[in-house]
Amino acid sequence: MDKVDIGVFGGSGFASLLDDYKELDVKTPYGKPTEKVIVGDYSGKKVAFLPRHGHKHQFPPHKIPYKANIMAFKQLGVKRIFGPCAAGSLQPDVKPGDFVICDQFIDRTKSRGDTFYDGPTTTHISTAEPYCPQLRDLAVNSCKKLDIPVHDRGTVVVIEGPRFSTKAESKWFSSMGWGVINMTQVPECVLAREQEMCYANISLITDYDAGLEGNPEIRPVNIDEVLKIFKQNNEKLKTLIFEMIKNIPDTDCECRKALEGAVL
Repeated sequence: MDKVDIGVFGGSGFASLLDDYKELDVKTPYGKPTEKVIVGDYSGKKVAFLPRHGHKHQFPPHKIPYKANIMAFKQLGVKRIFGPCAAGSLQPDVKPGDFVICDQFIDRTKSRGDTFYDGPTTTHISTAEPYCPQLRDLAVNSCKKLDIPVHDRGTVVVIEGPRFSTKAESKWFSSMGWGVINMTQVPECVLAREQEMCYANISLITDYDAGLEGNPEIRPVNIDEVLKIFKQNNEKLKTLIFEMIKNIPDTDCECRKALEGAVL
């Protein structure tokens, strides 16, 4: 089959918007990805979809086969990845229902394989700018065009999970000025960069984490609220993803050179 240019980590509901699609059982040197990869055409482009947690959400965040998921896209020829995710807010101006196009992350994970380069060749990629600036601009401009409330930058704190934060942890994260909290961005975006693939995060804000200091009306997050808000905004997310696919740029960016100067 023809090479696939765009990969999306999303649910099976995206496939309903494709004119025609196939399910591919992709095997990688790092095992099988979470599910079969859905590949189809949209607006003249080949697109691959893969639910990072599996169709039944059977993979908790710390057990997702991140290397296999990224490598499955790589083997199909994917050059650009959209990584939408549910996230909690750490700041009062970032409200449930808002979208945040993150530009930085803080890694608080502790048990995940976060590199393809375990030796014998030592490789140090730069993650000074972990998210593709080209795709970030596309996401922000597409949100504005669609009247989706968007924050054009933000730092995501990535925690190990599967538990949510304590109030003390959440207060610390907020006091540092970090914007949102999530459990899957690391190592997903790092592994994509190691494969010289462009990656953009779209954080869909579902809650206020463990609540906000001084505002007793805002309760700590629970999974029912997360799912409720996510489902309410899933159609907006689909519309955004497909708007971005239609307007994906043809030119390469610096992400394709991530390994230059990185190998010792």
